[in-house]
Amino acid sequence: MANETKFSEQESLQLIAEMIKKAKGSYHDTGIGSLLWGSVVSIASLMNFLQRTYDFKLWFDIWWLVLAAIIPQVYISIKEKKIQKAKQYDDDLVNAVWLVFGISLFAMGFYQNIVPFQVEKTIAEEGWTLMKHFTDGRPDEVIRPFTPSLYSIYILFYAFPTMVTGLVKKFNPMKYGAIITYGLFFLSLFTESRFDMLLGSIAALVCWFIPGVILRKKYLAQTRPNV
Repeated sequence: MANETKFSEQESLQLIAEMIKKAKGSYHDTGIGSLLWGSVVSIASLMNFLQRTYDFKLWFDIWWLVLAAIIPQVYISIKEKKIQKAKQYDDDLVNAVWLVFGISLFAMGFYQNIVPFQVEKTIAEEGWTLMKHFTDGRPDEVIRPFTPSLYSIYILFYAFPTMVTGLVKKFNPMKYGAIITYGLFFLSLFTESRFDMLLGSIAALVCWFIPGVILRKKYLAQTRPNV
């Protein structure tokens, strides 16, 4: 008869405890991703506000900084995937939400750049122009088509994946950040477009940067004993 290995009650409880411990450590959110995006979006939005307020230009488009952040984000994602011990059932949901969020932001960027050009092309083909008429007697000015206050929609977009992540992961800082961002969205409906940039900078801080700082501290606190 083959020998059977039997676990004592204490050994069984210890094994279960180890399994639970591993499961708890399966979601390796180091906070770096949140810090990265919170930083670049906040800086880009703030710099855009300053440019429009004080009428100066940089030698490059500041929003390329956000696009460039994709490179370190890919590196971070690959690195974190390697150290991930296990995968929780809701990780796929959160990852899908952020993927759709990223695609939607790129789509919004195309909309912002392509639609005014297409409208201007249509206007030229039909042979009419948009004019700004001044009531104080100043000469009329030709207006080029543009998308007014589109950054309000960006602010609304910022809140969506943040709220979903906060609810799914039960992470209050992101939930509170999303709630504040929804408030900033409504406020942006009554402000000039340049101030929308300032509100967007605040939204990036409360949605991502501040939660990222908290996540980073928690991650370091959890990993320090294992060093």
